[in-house]
Amino acid sequence: EGGAGIAGTTQALCPSAAADGVQSWICLEPDHKQANRISTMIAAGSLPGICDAVNGQLAGFKPEDPFDTILYIDVLEHIEDDSTEVANAASLLCEGGRLVVLSPAHQALFSRLDEVAGHHRRYSLAALVALTPPPLRPVQSRYLDSVGMFASYANRLLLRQGMPTSAQLALWDRIMVPLSRWLDPLFRYRLGKSVLVVWEKRG
Repeated sequence: EGGAGIAGTTQALCPSAAADGVQSWICLEPDHKQANRISTMIAAGSLPGICDAVNGQLAGFKPEDPFDTILYIDVLEHIEDDSTEVANAASLLCEGGRLVVLSPAHQALFSRLDEVAGHHRRYSLAALVALTPPPLRPVQSRYLDSVGMFASYANRLLLRQGMPTSAQLALWDRIMVPLSRWLDPLFRYRLGKSVLVVWEKRG
């Protein structure tokens, strides 16, 4: 998991991965304070024992010991040279391995919130797929969170907030996300404030 941060994604996904037989989950985090925090969470048992915190970047790994899955969950937009990062990830995947990227969608939605978060860009589906290096092929690509897209447009045009309030986060979590889960299939995943692409490595 590239850019594991405060381990929010790890906490959400790793327990079920462990239950499914995954034997190793590496939380890769370039910030040493965040990496130490993840190590503390692992030692305390708040993260599964299959987790290991590594302070560093993907370039520090060698292709001789490939991964079966590499995740970038709301991370790739923080990396200035995204095409090189994706190519590096492809080189570290085993045959049949998968690269999963979830990122903010639509450059037209770029706002003060993105600037505060340290985003270099937001992606269209076409722009994210265009990063595909030769060893990979896209096997799934879609937009997610259609309701959140309209809320993001409202913030971009009207509110212009740098950070959402706790009330706004609660509204998004309790109402907007469940509504998007219902509406996204109806829109055939063609609308959303986030974009998801899954690649598979084929020789």
